[in-house]
Amino acid sequence: MAAGPNPHGTTLEPGLKGLVADWSSDQRAFKGVPWGKAMMWIFLLSDTFVFACFLVGYMTVRIATAEPWPNASEVFALTVGGEHVPLLLIAIMTFVLISSSGTMALAVKYGYERNRRATAMLLVLTAVLGATFVGMQAFEWTKLIHEGVRPWGNPWGAPQFGAAFFLITGFHGTHVSFGVLFLVIMAVKVARGALDDQRPGFLTGRRGRYEMVETLGLYWHFVDLVWVFIFAFFYLW
Repeated sequence: MAAGPNPHGTTLEPGLKGLVADWSSDQRAFKGVPWGKAMMWIFLLSDTFVFACFLVGYMTVRIATAEPWPNASEVFALTVGGEHVPLLLIAIMTFVLISSSGTMALAVKYGYERNRRATAMLLVLTAVLGATFVGMQAFEWTKLIHEGVRPWGNPWGAPQFGAAFFLITGFHGTHVSFGVLFLVIMAVKVARGALDDQRPGFLTGRRGRYEMVETLGLYWHFVDLVWVFIFAFFYLW
C-alpha cells in the first residue's frame, strides 16, 4: 500500500514502521492540535496515575487492616428533622459537581460559536458550582474534625480511615479549587474579548483562542470524573 497524504498535507508511511515513526514524532502525532491541549492531556494522564495510586493504596489499606472500617453510611450521615440521612451531603455534592460538567460543556459549545456573553456566563456558573462543592467539602471536613476524626485515628474503627479520607478528598478538593480559579480568570478574559481579539496573556499563550476554553473544559471534566471514582470507592464501598 502506497503512502498517501493526510488531511494536513503531509505524507504518512504505511505499516508498523510508519506507526512508530508517527508516535515518535510529536509534529505528526499532534499535527494540528494546539500545544496547550496536548500538554493538558499529558498532565491529565500523569494525574490519573497519581489518583490511581491513592485509590489502590486506600483499597490495600482497607483490605489489610485487622480493625473494622468505619461505616460510611453512619460517618457521612446528616441529621435532618431528627432523622439520620445517610450520604445526604455527599449526594448533593456529587449532583453539584456533575451539573458543573454540563455547564462547562455548554461553555465550550458557545465558545466555538463565538458567543462571548453566553460563554462567560456559563464559565462563571461552572465556577460557582465548583466553589459550592468546595464549600460543602469544607463543611464535611469541619463536621468530621469536630466528631474526632484525625489522620491518625477516629472514634469508629480503623485509624487509617482519617488519613485516607483527608489525603484523597483534600487532593481532589485542591484540584477543584485551582479549577475554580482558572475558570474565573478565563471568564474575565472571555468577557473582555481577549479571545476574540487574539490578545496574548496569561492562559492564552501567544494567541488567545477559544481552544483554551476547551482545554480548561478537559481539566474540569477530568476532575468530575475522578470524583465519581472517589464517590464509588470511598463512600459507597
